[in-house]
Amino acid sequence: MTEVRYSPLLTDLYQLTMLAGYFEKGMHLRPAVFDLYFRKNPFHGSYAVFAGLQTALDYLAGLRFSDADLDYLESLGIFKRPFLDYMANFSFRARVTAPPEGTVVFGGEPLVTVEGRLAEVQLVETALLNIINFQTLIATKSARICLAAAPGQVIEFGLRRAQGPDGGLHGTRAAYIGGARGTSNVWAGQLFDIPVKGTHAHSWIMSFDDELSAFRAYADCFPDHCILLVDTYDTLRSGIANAITVAGELRAKGHELLGVRLDSGDLAYLSKISRQMLDEAGFAQVKIVASSDLDETIIESIRSEGGCIDIYGVGTKLATGSGPGGCALGGVYKLVRFDGQPKLKVTSDLAKATLPDRKRLLRVINAEGQFLMDIICRQQDEVVPGDQVYNPANPDESKTIPLGSTLKEIRQPVMDQGQMLLEKESLDPIADRCADELQRLPKGSLRLANPHIYKVAISSKLLELRNSLIKQYLDQLD
Repeated sequence: MTEVRYSPLLTDLYQLTMLAGYFEKGMHLRPAVFDLYFRKNPFHGSYAVFAGLQTALDYLAGLRFSDADLDYLESLGIFKRPFLDYMANFSFRARVTAPPEGTVVFGGEPLVTVEGRLAEVQLVETALLNIINFQTLIATKSARICLAAAPGQVIEFGLRRAQGPDGGLHGTRAAYIGGARGTSNVWAGQLFDIPVKGTHAHSWIMSFDDELSAFRAYADCFPDHCILLVDTYDTLRSGIANAITVAGELRAKGHELLGVRLDSGDLAYLSKISRQMLDEAGFAQVKIVASSDLDETIIESIRSEGGCIDIYGVGTKLATGSGPGGCALGGVYKLVRFDGQPKLKVTSDLAKATLPDRKRLLRVINAEGQFLMDIICRQQDEVVPGDQVYNPANPDESKTIPLGSTLKEIRQPVMDQGQMLLEKESLDPIADRCADELQRLPKGSLRLANPHIYKVAISSKLLELRNSLIKQYLDQLD
């Protein structure tokens, strides 16, 4: 598995100006801790699927400034020579803590914690948010689509509509984590060992004198990999009828037609009639593939109407993460500890107030293996069943951790001193983890509309720390 190397200049200018300021003021080597998290679950849903960690770790491990990078920074006329000389020897040597990719996560939880010298942990903010925000968004969208399509499979078809080559590449990676079983993206197939799938376009059909000739030519070229696009002229009267003819000719030569693809029209109705025609002709094994601007709500509608689709090719809305509550994940990166002291962003809206200091993220699991709630606590806290925990946005609301439940650490150190601590995972076990965890959520969590909202709470000690810091800051204003 080979990763794409990102430039160290994949950052906002203010990261570099702050870093230069820290350097000039002699602050750049002071210890700091940042948390990366998002506030609201995407798509008005109840969960997100954590993705992008390996991409982020590869970026951090390779973070170096070349002579060309430093020459460009010097040409801006902003940065002084001593700072540029310092950056010539810059490398990432911080500690990173995170959950495994494919973990189901929720708004307000610390996902990636970066701890080290202020210079290095500040610089990487923009790139980490860019990588984690996007891949987590697409993995979550993919999970929603794949759950709606089950037991049908989903193939990712979004490269041509993705936000540029990198969006197409890593969007495919994230879609596979979320449950897509293949992709049309050949580069992603090569880099990430994802099965590549596809057929032909309407232009293939239109390049021949008639549809039957086009089908026969394609079957002749790819007798064991033949899926025919059947809606160029008339899906039922022409496309399916001609596909059945070619299926018979393939069978006579010792091959089988793999499938037909519907790309327009009433997919529920067309798939039902197509299935009937194929079955009556003796081709029950032929799969029906559907595309045409699909997403989870359209797929759910097709299935509720009795559609007979085996494989859904989902493109634009998957690759771009579009839909209500989507398009971007609102991940943020906040300072929670500096120079040995816990730090807090104070706001009148508790939902936006940060949670200070080093923290652990625990998952409460019942005897049947179902997830009950997540708890954020201070690094040194001992949290056990029977403890009271609190709603971080409304501390007057509390819950008791059920007796008999177990608490599991969700995160672990994944990098230290710039060195990765774990072996790289292939995508299959990551996708399996995602599928398993989704099924362990409370009943109603997977609904597309008005889902059950999973509880995320904070420990009493963390609440006390936050309250004391808020009081301390407010007292300074008096």
